[in-house]
Amino acid sequence: MRIAMLGTRGVPARYGGFETCVEEVGARLVRLGHEVTVYCRNGNDETERSPEYRGMRLVRLPALRRKTLETLSHTGVSVGHLLRDPPDVAVVFNAANAPFLPLLRARGVPVVTHVDGLEWKRAKWGRLGSRYYRAAEALAVRCSDALIADSRGIQDYYAQRFDVGTEYIPYGAPVLDTVGADTLSEHGLRAGEYHLVVARFEPENHVDVAVAGYLRSGAVHPLVIVGAAPYADSYTAHVRRLAARGSGVRLLGSVWDQRGLDQLYANALTYVHGHSVGGTNPSLLRAMGAATATSAYDVPFNREVLGEHGVYFTDPASLAECFDRAEEFPQDTMDRGRAQLSALRGNYDWDVVARGYAELAERLCARRVFPVTGRVSRLFGRAVTGRTEPRRSQPDRKE
Repeated sequence: MRIAMLGTRGVPARYGGFETCVEEVGARLVRLGHEVTVYCRNGNDETERSPEYRGMRLVRLPALRRKTLETLSHTGVSVGHLLRDPPDVAVVFNAANAPFLPLLRARGVPVVTHVDGLEWKRAKWGRLGSRYYRAAEALAVRCSDALIADSRGIQDYYAQRFDVGTEYIPYGAPVLDTVGADTLSEHGLRAGEYHLVVARFEPENHVDVAVAGYLRSGAVHPLVIVGAAPYADSYTAHVRRLAARGSGVRLLGSVWDQRGLDQLYANALTYVHGHSVGGTNPSLLRAMGAATATSAYDVPFNREVLGEHGVYFTDPASLAECFDRAEEFPQDTMDRGRAQLSALRGNYDWDVVARGYAELAERLCARRVFPVTGRVSRLFGRAVTGRTEPRRSQPDRKE
């Protein structure tokens, strides 16, 4: 099959969960014999201008560099390019891109939408942005041939809010048991003697809570924070002000070297995961694959992945207790990390994930129906495509 993947910054993965998913799934789809095209934003990878990456064909297109328009503008030009030579299936990441789905459906392209987490809860979007995301979710439900949810929590949300089935296909996790530790010295760190946060600087990721909890604790080992964020200057400044109150917080900014980042994950005493509004998060899975004991913000998405092997916090005080217990009982902490790794195996495997995408695409191609018309009844209404109801698969209860 010819499969297009769009709606993200593209590959190589340098930003977040969607990009990681595109890279890992896309490369495996190529190995399975499919032709994969990934739409990338100009500037996603400043050092590599090759037309291919891990067997995937790359199409680099511009985007408006504004918070509210970057994703939509790039997806718009991507759809325009794609429609000139339509693929067999289009996988669109992020329900925010739903206004372009009727165009794909009108051209007869089966559409899979990976809906992401509860983006309308993010403070950065404000009231109007939140309303837009809620409307876009509804449009994605109406105009997609299938929806992918990467967590049971997101699957339940769509079932309850829209009475619709979704395909449960989680992210995969790498096992980081042989990555070494030679790059730690570049940051003045020693294996097993630091705590780690890897996150975009956004309120819903609670980087500020991680810093406040650390400063409130009696922890001796430093807290290392990897990450940054475009369009988040005020929140970044807030985190920096908090970090300046103590000597143990180290802000590394973005770390693009994957080997160095993997070593940071694999050699930390604990990993602090503050994400609260997404589904299954790749940074959490990477920490688990590194056998690094994790303290996670207490929301259903994180409990779904970590289960009994995680410890949970809701505020700086409860996180401070996590830091203190981890350093007081280091052997128990390392044992918990190994238990997380054991629980991970078999549940979050990129090869299994890629086969899930391939099987879904094959099912959609097999029942492909070209529309009679591509007219849209109203902006956030149902696409009239010669069918009285949108094609939608039933939930795939993979465990």
